[in-house]
Amino acid sequence: MGCGFCEWYVETGMTSVHFHDGKVEVRDIRRPKRPRGYALIRLDLAGICSTDIQLLKGYYGFEGIPGHEFAGTVVEADSERLLGRRVVGDINLACGNCSFCARGMRNHCPKRKVLGIVNHPGVFQEYFTLPEVNLHVVPTDIPLTEAVFCEPLAAARRILDQVQIPATDTVAILGDGKLGLLIAQVLKAESRNVTLFGRNPNKLALARRWGIPARRRQRGEFDCVVEVTGSPEGLAAAVSLTKPRGNLILKSTMHSGVGFDTAPIVVNELNITGSRCGDPGKALKLLKSGVIRTAPMIAATYALSDAPKAIEHAQQKGVLKILLSNQI
Repeated sequence: MGCGFCEWYVETGMTSVHFHDGKVEVRDIRRPKRPRGYALIRLDLAGICSTDIQLLKGYYGFEGIPGHEFAGTVVEADSERLLGRRVVGDINLACGNCSFCARGMRNHCPKRKVLGIVNHPGVFQEYFTLPEVNLHVVPTDIPLTEAVFCEPLAAARRILDQVQIPATDTVAILGDGKLGLLIAQVLKAESRNVTLFGRNPNKLALARRWGIPARRRQRGEFDCVVEVTGSPEGLAAAVSLTKPRGNLILKSTMHSGVGFDTAPIVVNELNITGSRCGDPGKALKLLKSGVIRTAPMIAATYALSDAPKAIEHAQQKGVLKILLSNQI
């Protein structure tokens, strides 16, 4: 997959991270030149997520500059209100002209590009570009180490826009990874009866410190189940945990084959909802409220030039969030 934006680069050099043939390479490339309507953003912090690891392993046949979780500072823009401001952003670059865009469904635009995933270079570089309409200004009282969680937090918060969960309903979150822990916090903040299921004792202990019941084994039936294990086995387990006519929310994107008995879905008349990206503005409000804890999830921060070590660390069992810094 090419970057598709090579004509944007000018002579000034900068550090960038490339995935190529399953390898992580640090390269010196030319700084991107922004088109009209786009902002040029200096990276401050970036987060390494599970999708980045899957891209490295061949997901989407990806080659290029990855990264989509970021907090940065605008250095060039058409809009003066953005200059010098710290920003986060929507990772979907919509065409703005199709019927989906006209209905406010920009994240489902069939022509969309996706930051660091599909046909647009990612944020694992010193400078990158995004449309100004995608950007959200970060309030000055939100630290960069929290703002960098905005994209996955928006994905966690998206559930509340899709499914009405009465406060009396029992909710199970299946998967104790980074996204699972964020979802648990989001739903707990809404006074839901939330239980987290996982396998890592340290992650489960972290959830318990936040007042979220956490278990190693799945048992019982729940009104609402959020599947975020990233494994085919997790999907079958989530189905078995959901009460008849309950809500099953799928967060995992599995590109390998998924085989399991679909009879319980039909017989129990489960309501299945796929859930993807959310609103960064709503995520910023959650961060500003102080109800979301991100600091305990940060395992280490590396310089951008040390990306190979950082990504190797991110793949170790039990590790939560690894950050890349353009300030070290």
